[in-house]
Amino acid sequence: MPSRDEIFEKVRETLVDALGVDDDEVTSAATLIGDLGAESIDFLDIVFRLEKNFDIKIPRGELFPENIASADSGFVAAGKITDAGLAELRTRMPHADIEKFAADPRVERMSDLFTVDMICKFLAAKLGA
Repeated sequence: MPSRDEIFEKVRETLVDALGVDDDEVTSAATLIGDLGAESIDFLDIVFRLEKNFDIKIPRGELFPENIASADSGFVAAGKITDAGLAELRTRMPHADIEKFAADPRVERMSDLFTVDMICKFLAAKLGA
């Protein structure tokens, strides 16, 4: 079972390879989209590389939940994630800092949930670390 530091180092290597960023850019607090420049297509590549590097299977939508912020989800009103949407995020993303996001739950800020630390916490839980 890898340590949290070992998980972070493997995640850093994965993101450097997938996104072409420098390793010093990959910090725990870095957001995948805002700080590291990831695009939606990169998320599939990141999941694939994590599966390979950690020898695990990550079902679609488990690491990066889908359809929560879509207009027909019922979880969005007036450009913000609703209380029901926040509850859904807490259920589907227990590894993310939902409470920080809940202070200003605008849909356009949802990508801020996808941090390096979130990936590390997800993997630690998945690997039992």
